[in-house]
Amino acid sequence: MPDLAVIIVSWNVRDLLRRCLQSVADSLVGSGISYEILVVDNAGGDDTPAMLRAEFPQVRLLEPGRNLGFAGANNLALRELGDRGQGTGDRVPDSAQQSPDGSAQSSVRYVLLLNPDTEVVGAALPRLVAYLAAHPEVIAVGPQLRYADGSIQSSRRRFPTRLTFFWESTLLERLWPGNPWARRYHCADRSAELEQPVDWLVGAALLVRGPAIARAGLLDEQFFMYSEELEWQWRLQGAGDTGYGSRIVYLPDAVVLHYEGRSSEQVPAGRHLHFQRSKLRLARRMYGALFTEMLRSFLLLGYLWELLLEAGKYLLGHRRTLRRRRIGVYLTVLRTRLR
Repeated sequence: MPDLAVIIVSWNVRDLLRRCLQSVADSLVGSGISYEILVVDNAGGDDTPAMLRAEFPQVRLLEPGRNLGFAGANNLALRELGDRGQGTGDRVPDSAQQSPDGSAQSSVRYVLLLNPDTEVVGAALPRLVAYLAAHPEVIAVGPQLRYADGSIQSSRRRFPTRLTFFWESTLLERLWPGNPWARRYHCADRSAELEQPVDWLVGAALLVRGPAIARAGLLDEQFFMYSEELEWQWRLQGAGDTGYGSRIVYLPDAVVLHYEGRSSEQVPAGRHLHFQRSKLRLARRMYGALFTEMLRSFLLLGYLWELLLEAGKYLLGHRRTLRRRRIGVYLTVLRTRLR
C-alpha cells in the first residue's frame, strides 16, 4: 500500500477537478512519497468519469450511482482502502445510520481529504506529510487556504459554544460582523501566518493519520453536507490511544487555493437546507434537544425576516429576478421547518 491516499469527492466540477488532480501530481513529483488517488463521482452530469478515464487512468474512480453527500462519498473511499488492506475494524458513531462497520483504513499511513475545487500550490503536500512524520503528537494537519486572488480564506476554528450557533453565519452576524463569539470561533485573535494548534480545520484539505481514523471511525453520514468535518475532528481528537497524540495543527507554510462553493452554489436551496440541518444536528449532538429547538426557532425566524425583506424589494421593483430566486429559496426552507 502507498504512504498516502488522496480522496476527492466530485460533483459537477469537471474542469476544476482536472486542475486539482494535475496540481496534486505536480506537488508530489520527486518527493519520494508513494501515493494513490481515489475520486468518488457523486453522480454528477458533466462527464467527469469519461474525463478521468481518458486523462487520468491512474486515478481510482468510484461511481456509487447516486449522490452520497460529502461524508458518504468519503466513507466509500475509506472503506475501499480498508477492504484492500489488513487494518483492524473501524468504529463508527451509533447515530451514523448509513455507516455499517467495516475497515476504515489499511496500511496507508496518511489520508488526505481534498476538495475538487482546490489547487495545491508548490510542495504543499510533501510539507504536510513531513509535518505529521516529524510530529507524532499530531493526528491531523491542514494547509493555509487561499482564494483565487491569493487572499487568505478563514479555515481555522475553535469548537462552537452555544452562543456561536446563534452568532456565526446568521442574521445576527450580518448585523454585527465583528461580534466576539464569531471572532473567537474563527480564531480571529491569532495570526493566520503562524503555525498553531486548532480545534478543527475546514475540510477542503485535511491530512489525517490512518491509525487515528481506524480508532475514531468514519465520518457520520447523517451529515450530508456541512459540519461533518467538525464532528469528525471532534471524534478524532479522542483517538489518543492509537499511539499518537490528539492535536490538530494549522500549517501556513503549506498553501492550497480553494475556489469555494463551486458545487453547492449550483443548488442554492439545497445548500441552505443542508447547512442549517447539519448545524442543528451538530447542536443536538453537542448541547441537547432543548437547545436545538431554540436554535431551530431562531433560524426559522431569520428566514422569515429575510423573506419579508426580499418580498418588499420585489414589490418596489428592485432586481426582481434576483428577488424572485431568493424568495423561492427562503420559502423552500420555511416549508421544511428545517426538519
